[in-house]
Amino acid sequence: MTFAQEFLAEAKAVIERLDTGAIERVVEHLAALRARAGRLFILGVGGSAGNASHAVNDFRKLVGIEAYAPTDNVSELTARTNDEGWETTFSAWLKVSKLRSTDAVLVFSVGGGSLERNVSPNLVRAVQHAKEVGAVVLGIVGRDGGFTATVADATVIIPTVNDAHITPHSEAFQGVVWHCIVSHPSLKANATKWESVVAPTAV
Repeated sequence: MTFAQEFLAEAKAVIERLDTGAIERVVEHLAALRARAGRLFILGVGGSAGNASHAVNDFRKLVGIEAYAPTDNVSELTARTNDEGWETTFSAWLKVSKLRSTDAVLVFSVGGGSLERNVSPNLVRAVQHAKEVGAVVLGIVGRDGGFTATVADATVIIPTVNDAHITPHSEAFQGVVWHCIVSHPSLKANATKWESVVAPTAV
């Protein structure tokens, strides 16, 4: 097999192993969040930060949930990192946003965060703050889910099928899973543009 064939075969295996029940549980929490007019804060680092920004758009435009990502404000993010340190960037941002029990935090991460390994400690501190105020914690994470999976109300773990490709598959399938979520009939409130202008193909 070529590398491309092997990589795509791994992607197929990831899809086959995804826990659809976990996806449905995340959908249920998000439907309840919208019903109580709660806000959604999406957290991610690196490629997951880019995914968070994209997902904010989808949850606002397609689902009608008020959503935000701290990484969309690069001035505040870099100021807090420079002045206060990386570990508290997200938790401090959530405190200023007055995160409360009616809100939810959605974590996009390859490892889910770990203080012991000093991996994404800012995610850990943010999730700890969310739990302290009683906000719902959700995750779409890779590997074993790390800290996020141990405390979240619902977590979708992207299965590891090759230890050499944990990061690319985790970040790619964050997109697959959140697009599944925003397309779910329990959540989708507005049509996507292309589907709204193209007539369905007759079967």
